[in-house]
Amino acid sequence: MLVWLAEYLTQYATFFNVFSYLTMRAILGVLTALMISLLMGPALIRYLQHLQVGQAVRDDGPQSHLSKAGTPTMGGLLIIASISISTLLWADLSNRYVLVALAVLLGFGIVGFVDDYRKVVQKNSRGLPGKWKYFWSSLVAGSAAVTLYGFATVGAETQLLVPFFKDVMPQLGMFYVVLAYFVIVGTSNAVNLTDGLDGLAIVPTIMVAGALGIFAYASGNVNFSAYLNIPYLPLSGELLVFCTAICGAGLGFLWFNTYPAQVFMGDVGALALGAALGVVAVMVRQELVLFIMGGVFVMETLSVMLQVGSYKLRGKRIFRMAPIHHHYELKGWPEPRVIVRFWILSLVFVLIGLATLKLR
Repeated sequence: MLVWLAEYLTQYATFFNVFSYLTMRAILGVLTALMISLLMGPALIRYLQHLQVGQAVRDDGPQSHLSKAGTPTMGGLLIIASISISTLLWADLSNRYVLVALAVLLGFGIVGFVDDYRKVVQKNSRGLPGKWKYFWSSLVAGSAAVTLYGFATVGAETQLLVPFFKDVMPQLGMFYVVLAYFVIVGTSNAVNLTDGLDGLAIVPTIMVAGALGIFAYASGNVNFSAYLNIPYLPLSGELLVFCTAICGAGLGFLWFNTYPAQVFMGDVGALALGAALGVVAVMVRQELVLFIMGGVFVMETLSVMLQVGSYKLRGKRIFRMAPIHHHYELKGWPEPRVIVRFWILSLVFVLIGLATLKLR
């Protein structure tokens, strides 16, 4: 929005040319989202406390979690608002990638909001029934996948990039839609499963979003893409603003979500953030790299799958409790230790993912 205003004002003052630079707008995007989060956070927390939308805590989990009962949830509203406003202000809204990313963020945010609202406001322990949550999530993800495939203009937009192999880029065709759908829905649920400790999910999300922003910038720059031997995607560069907005909103939310948390993001935040990471990875053609960089999310998801599968097939559990962060808590690790060690793992995974830019 402000991009268009700055472009108009350049005829009166050349200073406004600075806002045409993508890197400048990315910096402003992260700062804007951060300031919105910090300014809106206290008011939102007070409002949620007034509504008594407190977190319910399982009594079969770690005993240290019992003290968290009643902590306001649905703080993801703060994240979504910060990302949306910052992106609308600093991104080029004629870019279809940006519009799709925003639509996915808001679409999954609505699904998560309905689920949270039914749980914490209407006191319906089931929340949004699983079949309906899956249906609406699938509708949003499927619509995004079909839109991206239908509007693709260059072959590189529908190729599969295989990490560490510079010449392996098969054309996906209609399978692109299937892959995009599963990446968006899968990442959304993976982040949701990870969101179980104070700050555990938001920091890996910030790291992955920042790394995806680097991929977006490199892919959208004809010189960098040629140097790094990755496909040139003319529209992807603008996603850098969206990614930095996620980073800024995430940092602002972490201010209130760090241990001991004043607010939890809830499904409204976790589902939306996961889907946003997934759709950006699809648009910059880094689905497989997302699997590497989101290693913590993958660990959490696999732990649940293995736990459920083992119990159904053998009647035995592999972990003391799933997702795996609860397993380490029940082993006696203090919550801050689990959180920080998972952050360190996430940093390692992200660095390995970034290394694929050169190790090809």
